[in-house]
Amino acid sequence: MLKKVSTIPFRGTAEQEAQLKAVIEENRHDKSMLMHVMQQAQQIYGYLPFEVQVMIADGMGLPLEKVYGVSTFYAQFALSPKGTYHISVCLGTACYVKGAQEVLDKVCETLHCGPEECTEDGRFSVTACRCIGACGLAPVMMINDDVYGKLTADEIPGILQKYMD
Repeated sequence: MLKKVSTIPFRGTAEQEAQLKAVIEENRHDKSMLMHVMQQAQQIYGYLPFEVQVMIADGMGLPLEKVYGVSTFYAQFALSPKGTYHISVCLGTACYVKGAQEVLDKVCETLHCGPEECTEDGRFSVTACRCIGACGLAPVMMINDDVYGKLTADEIPGILQKYMD
């Protein structure tokens, strides 16, 4: 699955930039530390926006393509911000055959954002994942640590409303 780049404007702070520059400076002479630097950058910013990838590439003397390639290859890296409420809809086999795509479509329709996106207000982010590990409850959705199983698309607006109030 391709990772989607965020359409939300980057809003990094001077403090975050200083933290990242310190991490880069500490590791810039060892190209094998790229993953470590990227992990630290994601801890600082919560995700790896284009602007942060450019800072890493420039600071470590690496091509931007290398940083982007690593950020899109490994599932641990996010290219868009996560919302206060992160929604994961399982599209694994058991969930998919029991209607998970309709559940995901209803989540996206209700929140006016697509998979791998964050709502403009930063309240919700949506991810389509491969397995939550609750196949007996298919189709399954998680909102942060709350698990919802045996879902139908009709239930989604009511569930999401609990997090909107």
